[in-house]
Amino acid sequence: MRALSEQKGEKKGVIQFIKEVRAELKKVSWPTNKELVSYTGVVGLAVVIVCALIWVCDTAFAKLFRIILG
Repeated sequence: MRALSEQKGEKKGVIQFIKEVRAELKKVSWPTNKELVSYTGVVGLAVVIVCALIWVCDTAFAKLFRIILG
């Protein structure tokens, strides 16, 4: 079993950590709504392009294996 003083020390550590996290989050330069929408569109477009590329490769390999395996 842990000593009571150890448990209090851990609790203080967690509280201190949360305080530091909040302080750091206040320093963050958050994107504007316009930037956020723009970045979301870029990510969505990138996902669609990568999905299409994977689909094309998968279809090509499937046809190739059907030809090879007869």
